[in-house]
Amino acid sequence: MRNCTFVAEFILLGIPNTEGLENMLFVLFLGFYLFTLLGNLLVFLTILASSNLHTPMYFFLGNLSVFDIFFPSISSPKMMLCLMGHSCIISYQGCVSQLFFYHVLGGTECFLYTVMAYDHFVAICHPLRYTVTMSHRVCTGLTLGTWLGGCLHASVLTFLIFKLPYCGPNELDNFFCDIPVVLPLACADTSLAQTVSFTNVDVVTLTCFFLILTSYSPIVLSILKISSSEGRRRAFSTCNAHLISILLFYGPVMLIYLSPVSSPGLDSVIQVLNNIVTPSLNPLIYTLTNKDVKMALRKVLTQVSHISRV
Repeated sequence: MRNCTFVAEFILLGIPNTEGLENMLFVLFLGFYLFTLLGNLLVFLTILASSNLHTPMYFFLGNLSVFDIFFPSISSPKMMLCLMGHSCIISYQGCVSQLFFYHVLGGTECFLYTVMAYDHFVAICHPLRYTVTMSHRVCTGLTLGTWLGGCLHASVLTFLIFKLPYCGPNELDNFFCDIPVVLPLACADTSLAQTVSFTNVDVVTLTCFFLILTSYSPIVLSILKISSSEGRRRAFSTCNAHLISILLFYGPVMLIYLSPVSSPGLDSVIQVLNNIVTPSLNPLIYTLTNKDVKMALRKVLTQVSHISRV
């Protein structure tokens, strides 16, 4: 038996090559974070307050807004404290929690985008059966399924990563705890954990992406069969916000977890985009491209303004 001192904390090194830019990055990230919280909260409350938006499509959009509130909150507060000059140390338990909840929400959002694609498929390809197929019970079941799938996905990953011993070094080349930066610090054979964990991430990501493509193939064919240009435009407008969000979500995930070569600097930049920038863009995407949400949001803001005056 060899002596081994297990680490009780990790040091977050932040984003590489950003020395001297801490104040500028703090202001930038704080702006994105506040806009993310306010924008997604506003979309969620608008859907909740507008009876005409109580449909399956907006039910799932409301869930997406909730995820986009919590997802950046896993890593952003600690990162901004570090940028302000506070301690960049995170406890072992804090690192475990951060990795777990990051993959819970990331996996759940991945499944939710797939469910939203199926919802669009039923709405466009089988409109007469839409209300029966996407009943309230079905929507609730699908939403619970996304949460359970995300929890199972994260539990497997977290167990594999943190059942390994960590006895030093304890510096993470990132601004939060994630598999690519935590796993190389283990002082034991990581081949099994690395194979299973990255296979898990790859299988979940690629399976969901394949199912989304499978849903959109008949959607595109159905839209092209619509005779009127106005009908085609309205059908495409139903899907374009979802497609833009999918590209913004899956692009960074595939670059980080499917790339054969890891680069700490590039990975940090991509994860900043994925963790902070993308959740702040979703409220803009869904309000600017969706007429119903835009009108409901304007109505809610008008009512709030009237109440504040009274």
